[in-house]
Amino acid sequence: MTRPDPPRVLREYAFIADGERGALIGPDGSIAWLCIPRWDSPAVFAQLLGGAGRYRVSPADSWHVWGGYYESGTLIWRSRWTGAGVTECREALALPSDPRRSVILRRIEAIDGPAKLEVELDIRPDFGQGKMTELSRSGGYWTGRSGGVWFRWSGGSKARQTDDGALAMTVTLDAGRHHDLVLELSGQPLDLPAPDADAAWQATEDGWSDAVPDCADLIADRDARHAYAILHGLTSSSGAMVAAATTSLPERLEGGRNYDYRFAWIRDQCYSGLAIAARGTHPLLEGTIRFLTERLLDDGQALEPAYAVDGQPIPGESKLRIPGYPGGAAVTGNKVRRQFQLDGLGEVLEVMAAAARLDLLTAENWQAVEITATAIGQRWTEPDAGLWELDDQHWTHSRLACVAGLRSIAAAAKGTPTGHGYRQAADWSALADKILASTSAAVHSTGRWQRSPDDTRVDASLLLPTIRGAVAIDDPRSQATLRAVADELSEDGYVYRFRHDPRPLHKAEGAFLLCGFWMAQATLLDRNPVEAARWFERNRAACGPAGLYTEEYDVHQRQSRGNLPQAFVHAAMLECAVRLSANPAASKTPC
Repeated sequence: MTRPDPPRVLREYAFIADGERGALIGPDGSIAWLCIPRWDSPAVFAQLLGGAGRYRVSPADSWHVWGGYYESGTLIWRSRWTGAGVTECREALALPSDPRRSVILRRIEAIDGPAKLEVELDIRPDFGQGKMTELSRSGGYWTGRSGGVWFRWSGGSKARQTDDGALAMTVTLDAGRHHDLVLELSGQPLDLPAPDADAAWQATEDGWSDAVPDCADLIADRDARHAYAILHGLTSSSGAMVAAATTSLPERLEGGRNYDYRFAWIRDQCYSGLAIAARGTHPLLEGTIRFLTERLLDDGQALEPAYAVDGQPIPGESKLRIPGYPGGAAVTGNKVRRQFQLDGLGEVLEVMAAAARLDLLTAENWQAVEITATAIGQRWTEPDAGLWELDDQHWTHSRLACVAGLRSIAAAAKGTPTGHGYRQAADWSALADKILASTSAAVHSTGRWQRSPDDTRVDASLLLPTIRGAVAIDDPRSQATLRAVADELSEDGYVYRFRHDPRPLHKAEGAFLLCGFWMAQATLLDRNPVEAARWFERNRAACGPAGLYTEEYDVHQRQSRGNLPQAFVHAAMLECAVRLSANPAASKTPC
């Protein structure tokens, strides 16, 4: 079995996806992570976590430097190597996506001068535990299976089996020539015709063109389009968006926090929907509303915090028998199941209200709204795990999130002359007032919000209720909270969630990029567009060459921390770009 190559720092990986699954590509041209047939399935390429399996296309000459870039508005990545000449490998998961079959497109191109590359395919199911069997070469294809995964590989007919069972070959190209590799992977025998490379590339280009809007009207337009592409790539045909493509990438080395984010969080889905809605209607928003509605109609007040992309419950956490990313342990599943997260209900109402303002809600959607509002009315006095999924307390943010959601949906209902929910609008507003009044016990002696009645610390999440309209920015509590977050939780233009203990902030965890973008929005509401632009630009820069954000950013080492790419950070960046662009002073501010 091929010994896994050491993983790279996270900022060096690129990401390709088709909505049903996603892959990470390292600078050496190795696909180091891919789960088949869907996001939360076992990995067939698991080198990211120290497991076996890889699909590598890299220069034969070790004397080269690497780079790469995305074709604008797509997740079509171009790995680029400069040595004696310039060689690129165009990479994508083919669109339109098929839940039954993943198609990996790789086109090797000799850009400047001849090219010589080494290609290796080693499919290892179940996080590297199995091997390729039933190998057969016929008609220009290699076919075979690896555990419960069937594959067909075109463009690799000259490959030979190595001693450890992999397929390997050398590709030599004259200047200006290209060579196509098409790998199909499926959880069942492949009975569909093999795709034509040119046709598959054209369909993929068309798919991205249809999915990602032009963002020329926004500041940071290139990054805004990229955020749309990332969110589209993470979103299944069910409308469910996974929180990230990976599992077990530690947020802090040896911190014991290694989570599987290959599932759809209700809260994260709402954050994404709100970011899209800030600019207008889009299929991603419609998919969000559909997925949320289905979950609420099915589960009602027993709504889970997160689901698999097909709407099924997620499995509990279990450890894998592979080394894991350095500083962490490899796990699958997530213990979030059965938690109660009150703030998620408020976020559901917030995104439903945004959709209502765009005239997107049907009678069925309004039924889901009523279920959500009723659940808040019956459960808002209960302790919950909160946004950060900690111990059960009466978290201030959770209650204020419900205030914001209830007020937003009440206003939206009143805006529909005979619309669904109109009769309940007054009740929803009254409930919001009642919940807000109860939070007086969570006001610190300095006048700011505190985390809970029993926890006096400031928390960056307490910026969000002001952004969403639970409490006006001019309210003294909002002003005091904004100052406290800036003074106590920020460092070098980045924002931390809360202070864990007396240590310096960076000793406990990385800065949360989500919180940095919230700070930009809150500062913009406070009529300080120049300062808002500074927060935005600082946090926007916390990515690698591929423009991917993780959940946290190590301010001192300037490294990405946590699972990759983290959907809600891309959503927050997009929403922030939209809000800043709507403010003439901010959009004209040089950064």
